[in-house]
Formats: sequence, structure tokens, C-alpha cells
Amino acid sequence: MTESSRAGRPRRSSADILADAASELFLENGYAKTTVDQIAQRAGVSRATFFNYFGGKADLLWVDLDRSLEALPGCLRAVPRGVPAREVAEALTAVARAHDDSRVPWALTQGETMRLGDDLVASGAARFVAHQAVIGTFVAERLGLRPDDPQPRLVAATLLAAAGAATVAWARAGIGRGELASHVAPAVDAVALGLG
Repeated sequence: MTESSRAGRPRRSSADILADAASELFLENGYAKTTVDQIAQRAGVSRATFFNYFGGKADLLWVDLDRSLEALPGCLRAVPRGVPAREVAEALTAVARAHDDSRVPWALTQGETMRLGDDLVASGAARFVAHQAVIGTFVAERLGLRPDDPQPRLVAATLLAAAGAATVAWARAGIGRGELASHVAPAVDAVALGLG
């Protein structure tokens, strides 16, 4: 292999290779009938390598959104100080704007074919709770309240639900879906306006 042919395409990470292998197997066999060992074998890596990247096979359903949402704490810190609900809406929009729009979560578009059922709901709910805690803590600090007070939790849950619903609508809109931010921004802006 010549040096020029090696430089053409960047190497893909093991996480991406595992995600692709999992999506193929989920489509072929269904989610429940696919094992971590099968995913690792299809990807050409060891079981240990799988667990270096993912806690379980449900994490593969959300790999692209998880990557984008890693930026949420930084986006929250970066927004200009103002009304907390508005700050959260701006941060969620910034996360959506930074998301690679070509990376549509196949769990949201192929979930029925993969026979995800309750696993999709459970893995999505776990992520919702984790991000709600991040946002709730941020809002509580801005309002001088405890994170377990109802108001920060309500603001966090409502805005996160709006962003989530917009993301599902975007994913299912098909080829002409446009940018994720164009769906998330109006949803979270309307909710932030209502929350005052």
C-alpha cells in the first residue's frame, strides 16, 4: 500500500465500527436476539474492547446523540446570564446546532424494524434522567435553589422533553429533514417563553 492510498480516508474509531456492526445485527436479528459477543465479532474486536467503549448494547442506540450531548455542560456555562429557562433553551439549541446532521439516530428511525420495544424506552429514559439532573442543577444554581426543588426540576424536564420531541420529529422527517437545530430551536424557545 502506498503512502498516498493510506492518507485518503481517516481511520474509523472502534466505537464507530461497533455501532455499525450493531446496527447491521439489530436489523438482521432484532435487538433482543443480538448479543454483545456477536457485535464484537462482527466488528472484529474483542468483548473487552466493546466494554471499553460502551456499558452495554443499549448505549449503541444513542451513540451519535450521546456524543453531541457531551457538550451540554459546556454549552450551559457558555450562555450569557439571563432568565434560566432561556439560557437552557439556548444551550440545547447550541448542542443541536453542533450535531452532525448526517448522523441520524437509527434507533429513532429503525426502532420498529430492529424490534427495540421497551429497550428503546428504557435506554432513552435513562439518558433523559441524567441530562435532566445536569440541567436541573444548572437552573437551581441560577435561581439560588436546591437541585431537588420542584422549579428547577420542572424547567429541566420540560425543556428537555421539548428538545427530545423535536429530535424525534427531525429524525422521522426523512431525507428533507434539514438541520436538527431548526427543529429544536422553535420547540425549546416556545417552552422557555411559557416558563418565563
